[in-house]
Amino acid sequence: MNPVYNWLKNNQHCLLCDEPAETALPLCTGCETELPWLGAHCAVCALPLPAAGLVCGACQKQPPAFARVEAPWRYAFPVDTLIARFKHQARWPLGRLLGELLERHLQHAFAEGLARPDCLLPVPLAGRRLRRRGFNQAAMLARWLGKPLQLAVDEELLRRPQDTPAQQQLDAAARRRNLRGAFAFALADPAAVAGRHVALVDDVLTTGATAEALARLLRAAGAARVDVYCLARTPRPGGH
Repeated sequence: MNPVYNWLKNNQHCLLCDEPAETALPLCTGCETELPWLGAHCAVCALPLPAAGLVCGACQKQPPAFARVEAPWRYAFPVDTLIARFKHQARWPLGRLLGELLERHLQHAFAEGLARPDCLLPVPLAGRRLRRRGFNQAAMLARWLGKPLQLAVDEELLRRPQDTPAQQQLDAAARRRNLRGAFAFALADPAAVAGRHVALVDDVLTTGATAEALARLLRAAGAARVDVYCLARTPRPGGH
């Protein structure tokens, strides 16, 4: 059974070290400081880079269909473990904590000039995987973001009619092959995105193949802009 937390009170204990938390979130200052914050990254796809304000070579060579990725962290310990426990062990308080921190990150980004989207669209799961897992972690994140950010959430617009091998088991080329056709007819109502700025919500961006496939689908339906909001960005192999 998942523990229940009152997110409105200050008598929280840190979910990482069990020490008293100093704020309304169940995370102490020490553990928050030690999280793998993203730091310098590509201004488009958020790939970790040695210096800030740069665009990575891949985005320069072939600009993606999405305009910008926003993520607070690198996919590294302990965020990788927290996401895995949320996603595969239904540890929803961990996902809720990460979602609250992503919301704070986005609030800051909006205050700094990031354009607010019209709607949040969680990355869909295929039916078999959704039945096996019992929930879509991207949809839960989108719900947790939508209310405090005052953004609409549409969980029905994007659909994934095919079951494909899990993306985390594949390299970049296999991910692209895996997604070919996986999103055919996956837009329930193309008119719903025409002329609109939408943001995809997911847990992790690795190669960007899923985000690219969905962004292309949305742009083809007339979406004016597609952004991606996720918890973590995976560095290049061997990167930090």
